[in-house]
Order: sequence, then C-alpha cells, then structure tokens
Amino acid sequence: MNKRLGEILRREREYCQLTQEELAKYVKLSSKFISLIERGKSVPSIDSLRKIAEFFKKDIDYFLKNSDKEFDILLKDKKTNERTRSEIKKFRKYCEDYLKLEELAGRHLISAPEYRSVSPEEMAREERQRLGLGSEPVKDIFMLLELNGLRILRQYISPESEIAGIFVYYMTKQASFALVNCANSSGEQAVIASHEYCHYLRDREGGPILDNPDIFVDEYISLYHPREKFAQRFALHFLIPESKLKQVLNKYVAGGNVRYEDIIFIKRYFGVSMAVMLKRLLEMKLINLKKYKEYQGIDCISFEKSLYGDLRGDSQQSKRKRKTVTSDRYKSLGVTAIQSNKKSAI
Repeated sequence: MNKRLGEILRREREYCQLTQEELAKYVKLSSKFISLIERGKSVPSIDSLRKIAEFFKKDIDYFLKNSDKEFDILLKDKKTNERTRSEIKKFRKYCEDYLKLEELAGRHLISAPEYRSVSPEEMAREERQRLGLGSEPVKDIFMLLELNGLRILRQYISPESEIAGIFVYYMTKQASFALVNCANSSGEQAVIASHEYCHYLRDREGGPILDNPDIFVDEYISLYHPREKFAQRFALHFLIPESKLKQVLNKYVAGGNVRYEDIIFIKRYFGVSMAVMLKRLLEMKLINLKKYKEYQGIDCISFEKSLYGDLRGDSQQSKRKRKTVTSDRYKSLGVTAIQSNKKSAI
C-alpha cells in the first residue's frame, strides 16, 4: 500500500508540474517527507494525507484505493448520478465478460509501454513511430488501439449520463479498457478514443477516469485535472501529424487560402471532428483567430451533408436505432471460446 500511495502522489505532483519542495510548501510538510512517501518509505498520518488530498481536490480514498475495485471508485463518486451509474455497470459487465473470454480462449493482449516525463507532442510522435504509422492518418483507430492493449467498447449513452469516455485499468490482470460514447459522430469518437489511449499510455496506474463531454470543450478543460489537457493535446497531434496536414493543404488548397469546404475535406481525410481540426489549424497558424471563430459558428453537419450527401454512418445523424458496438476481437474471442468448449465436450 505504501508504494501504491507513493506512486499516486508522485503522479499527481508531476501532473501539476510541481517539485517536491513546492508541494511540501503548499501542504506544510517537509520535502524530505514528501520524498519518503513517494518512494514508499513512509506513510503519512490521516491529517497529513487530508492536507495533500485537499490540495489536489481529491478524497482521501483516492490515495488509499484498492486497485482490485476499479469500478467501485467510479460508482461511489458522489457526483455520479443514477443514470451514469447504470451505464458504468454495463461497461463493467462488458469488461468482466471480456476478461473471462480471454481466459477461456487463452489469448491475452500485451500492454503497450508506459510514458513518463515527455510532452504530449513528443509522446504522440514517439507513439506513432512505435506503431509504424509514419505521418499517415489512422485508418481504424479502434482496432489499432485494441491490438496495442487497450480493449475498447463503443457504447451508446444518452446525453443525460454526461459520459464521453471512461478508462479503467485492472492492475492485477494488467488489462486496460476504454469506453467511447458512440452517440457522438465518428470523428468525435476518434478523438475520444485517442484521449483515452493517452490515459492508457500515461495514467493507467492512477486509477479509473471518467471523462465527461466538458473535457473536450476549450472553455471548460482548465477546470479539470491537468492530465485532461495533456490527453487532448496528445490526441490532437496523434491524429493529425503536422507534416501530413501541410502536405495535404499544399496539394489540395489553392493559394494557401483555407476555405471552410477545404477544412471539411481535410477533417474527413483525417477522420476527426471539426472542432479538433479547427484547433489544429489555428495552432499551426494556418487560419487566424478571426477565421477560427467564424468557422466555429457554422453548422458543420448541414454544410458537410450539402457537399458530400452523407455523413459516413455517423450515429449522431442516423435515424436508425443506435447500438452499442463490441470490438471484432471480443467477437473473435467468443467464437474461440465456444469452439474450445465443444472440443472439450467431445
């Protein structure tokens, strides 16, 4: 428990970009004591732990949580309403079933390496290189992430539940899961999946994370844990490599004047949301702030439909019944498990 508490404290401190000396000053403890806690060599008193928890705006239980009860942490959160708890329970059932199928099939995923002290931009570059993606767009973000150790469920969740995504890590089984709300457009789902992938690569031992839709809104993200801004920047750079974006613009945009219809084409090419594409273009100074705000006010859905006549099956636009999408690997494990049971019965 000492080591676990120390890891959580170190991770929280580093997210806030604080030295041990700075944290010690804020919580009125010695830097030596903070160092001992982080190394698992000492356990703080309840009073000291309360000071630390209050500084990071966490409950004491957050630092003392049992890693084998990942979903209990989400379900016991006082800010979680009943509708949200119901969706979390569905996700928990999927995770438990998935792990059972892996056991029956004898097929387990190998986790991707963890990242520590790197910037989100550098982390995105390194991860793309590790995956052999070069600068090309990701063709199937969900399959790619799943094959690299992050098991994904795209679950339809109503807006009242205020869930965009969830990340959970089963430490004892070294198994990671992410939920992506498929009530969002396909481009938004890609962004959410990449955001949760960042949590997987960097935050897996920091406890379960529930991301609500406000996380993906610039005006609100500063109200949340620093890891959320980090994950958003990672997703931005992971999904839209600078070199490829410039190449596409040079090839398809005449005279360097980026029109709204050009941006729709480019965001479809990269498979991302309009909000993220506009943000990336602004960051790279390919559009100015005036154009950015102007384009934010345009109804992207109607404009895109007038140009292309379809929205690539986006669940947000479809009038068909919205369904939860289980992964192909999950289905494959189910088939293998059934076949194994039949053979053993012979």
